[in-house]
Amino acid sequence: MAEPNTLLLALLFLAVAAGWVLGRGASGRDEEVDQTPPSQYYLGLNFLLDGEQESALKAFSEALAVNAETFEMQILTSSKLSALGKRPLCQDTGIVTIFVEVGMDVEFEGDQTIDDLINQGVAEAYLNPENPLRASIVEDPLGLRKNTKNNTPAVIHTRLVKGRSIDFKIAAKGGGSENKAHLKMMNPSDDLVGYILNLIPTLGAGWCPPGVLGIGVGGTAEKAVIMAKESLMESIDIQELIDKGAKSRVDELRLELYEKINQLGIGAQGLGGLTTVLDVKINDFPTHAASLPVAIIPNCAATRHIHFKLDGNGPAEFVPPSLDFYPKEEWQPNENAIAVDLDSLTKERMSQFKAGDTLLLNGKILTARDAAHKRIESMIANGEQLPVDLKNRVIYYVGPVDPIQDEAVGPAGPTTATRMDKFTESILNQEVIGMIGKAERGQQTIEMIKKNKAIYMIAVGGAAFLVSKAINKAQKIAFEDLGMEAIYEFEVKDMPVTVAVDQEGNSIHTSGPKQWRIISQ
Repeated sequence: MAEPNTLLLALLFLAVAAGWVLGRGASGRDEEVDQTPPSQYYLGLNFLLDGEQESALKAFSEALAVNAETFEMQILTSSKLSALGKRPLCQDTGIVTIFVEVGMDVEFEGDQTIDDLINQGVAEAYLNPENPLRASIVEDPLGLRKNTKNNTPAVIHTRLVKGRSIDFKIAAKGGGSENKAHLKMMNPSDDLVGYILNLIPTLGAGWCPPGVLGIGVGGTAEKAVIMAKESLMESIDIQELIDKGAKSRVDELRLELYEKINQLGIGAQGLGGLTTVLDVKINDFPTHAASLPVAIIPNCAATRHIHFKLDGNGPAEFVPPSLDFYPKEEWQPNENAIAVDLDSLTKERMSQFKAGDTLLLNGKILTARDAAHKRIESMIANGEQLPVDLKNRVIYYVGPVDPIQDEAVGPAGPTTATRMDKFTESILNQEVIGMIGKAERGQQTIEMIKKNKAIYMIAVGGAAFLVSKAINKAQKIAFEDLGMEAIYEFEVKDMPVTVAVDQEGNSIHTSGPKQWRIISQ
């Protein structure tokens, strides 16, 4: 078997590929583009699905058939730019989740465990100076929640199998979609399809549809959840299944759920559309006669996973997908987009913006997310002076990636806004006039927005690299100890957002799916 350093190198390659997956091809490209992979591995396109790149991108392209100006096009454009720039598609490069099958005839040298080797590879990959990724993992989750600084430890599932090789399935699982996971201990006679169809609309848009739904059925509670997670490692192949037809009850359920979920009208970013899931994956296992455990885990539009095998013959190699799979068209703001000067923005001016309007923001915005909001609220409660004046400011819910080369900031897409709902009242009392995030807001929060004549805007989740191109300057101005959760001030030019909740309390996350649900019927 491979020596420890060879194994570590291979794991490093894999960990990198899992988070960023994969860059631009090395042939058939324009001469002016650098075709040399940095440090012998590719960093870039985040949507690679184990040899089924064409199928995956075809699925996304079909989603565009509804409207080429929709959010799917922003995701596709951002993905293409990520491949060219060798940068993450989404700022949330996830918690590294690994399924490892170790051959029983494999021999290891050295005194490090396979978990140690994997975590070392993950740490080196996330701290790679040529392309550092966002460290999102915190330890002491019930206490200090201190950032581990290198995105370790990974979540590792290991099983022994026959043979002399080690097989890896690695994913970089983002928090927005992971937080929408569900487990239900059903009765054998319960309606599985009905349960799932009732559940999906309650997930909101924080999981960044369109994406993949992973389902685990059977075994015990923990077995069902692990199966659901592992199913998300599979390639998108629903179109092939449609073409060849169902051969089992699992196949039938996949097709039924795929059709019926897309008929719900949820669509990209939860704003309405005919494509909510790109595929439905189901893994099952024998279970107790009295039981029917069902686990459901969605995966976002920036789903990132790759498979890798070590057989002792050197490190693995990864072949990047061709950019030819992408549509020739790229996202452009529509002709009705409204240019907005943030530095002179008033509530009176905002009264002209209606839910669904596309805005191009120019000027200065502040960033703050979970930890920063909690600290701000604590300071307000204690009568302490805030480090920044929030009056007439717009706050962007984001934890960006550190910049490289000439970037002002790395990928900087929105995080799920509902997590900030509990802080919204105290923030609005500081005379904040606008917020930017992703997904819907709770009804109480919408009422607060209406009462304070503020607005809530959304940027596209899964299009973080595209959004970052609108940021010309970024400076940490408060709470630097919070790392990526520090407060920044961004200077933006033509940053694309959509009004999700206007001053009258109208929400496109409510109206959009209703319209498309009617259309789909």
